[in-house]
Amino acid sequence: MQSFDQERLDQAVASLRSLLQLGEDPQTLGTRPLEPQPLAGLSFLDIGSGSGLFSLAAIVLGARVVSLDVDADSYQCTLSLKERITSSSSNSASNDASGADPTATAHKKNDIHWDVHHASILDAEAMRSLGQFDIVYSWGVLHHTGQMKTAVAAAAARVSPGGQLAIAIYNDQGGGSRRWLAIKHGYHRLPAFLRPGYVVAVAGFYECKFALARLARGRNPLPFADWQAKKSDRGMSVWHDWVDWIGGLPFEVATPEAIVMPLRQQGFTLDNLRTVGSGWGCNEFVFRLTESTGSPQ
Repeated sequence: MQSFDQERLDQAVASLRSLLQLGEDPQTLGTRPLEPQPLAGLSFLDIGSGSGLFSLAAIVLGARVVSLDVDADSYQCTLSLKERITSSSSNSASNDASGADPTATAHKKNDIHWDVHHASILDAEAMRSLGQFDIVYSWGVLHHTGQMKTAVAAAAARVSPGGQLAIAIYNDQGGGSRRWLAIKHGYHRLPAFLRPGYVVAVAGFYECKFALARLARGRNPLPFADWQAKKSDRGMSVWHDWVDWIGGLPFEVATPEAIVMPLRQQGFTLDNLRTVGSGWGCNEFVFRLTESTGSPQ
């Protein structure tokens, strides 16, 4: 919450627009303004909402949002952001005058529909109670549940016919993924006060490798451009991204085929796919459930 600002919100909105291909018709891109609220009238489920930033981005784009997170701190953070934006909206006149709160401009003209739940995607009863949604979104979360296949199926079950499922899953690098798992276990074997130093050491090693790779390609070896690109894509600070990479457990990975094929068998078609090739990071998928197919239960 302390690092939230209008820039991060704008970046999250742009990221959602890009992933869901909102207003990106190649025939008109760049020739007409983007629709300000392309998700107006649609329901949006954010699984693993974390800070609540992308839930708020969906609200800015017009959606009715339900956020959930199993982590108590993340739940409280999302709930605090909801209370902040609700307060800002109800007092928009004074906030406009001062320009003090970046959430004040997030959603002035329409009522805010935002529910926040402390729940797990693996809790079948809790998930059924939420109903179905036009868009189910879970970026970089389902592979941290310890039951990734079950979690993906549970997320898919919340998609209404004709709706979309947008997820990001760690890429399976084979041996590289096993090395990352060992690094993560090393992080968790350390006492808490030593973990920041461990992150600095591991991140420093890899940042040096990346710098040499950039230099070999004739690029500026300094990391700042890559850090800015990462922040623009997800609104996440470099430090928190490294902590997630080095310490995030449980940790599961999948090839693109391992995600696509089971969902195809359940009636989903692929709307958008972004892969990292053989590298590290998350492959991003946007599926659509065919109108004639009921959501898997």
